[in-house]
Amino acid sequence: VCLTCCSRESMVRINQICHKNGIKFFTGDVFGYHGYMFADLGDHEFVEEKPKVAKVSAAAVEDGPEAKRARLDPAETTMVKK
Repeated sequence: VCLTCCSRESMVRINQICHKNGIKFFTGDVFGYHGYMFADLGDHEFVEEKPKVAKVSAAAVEDGPEAKRARLDPAETTMVKK
């Protein structure tokens, strides 16, 4: 449901109905140079892109705390579903 140009009371009431029935709800409005947008998506899934952790072989590992830290490869990423 997309809603604009309504009173706050109407928006809250309609959002509560949508939320209770698992319906996604969007509302917003513009006042000159200012505006707002609100979205109630309830429970939903999304994908987040994260840098891939590079694995270091045992032969290439040096001694010391720096060598034991996971190394991030900024060129490679993985998608994580949440």
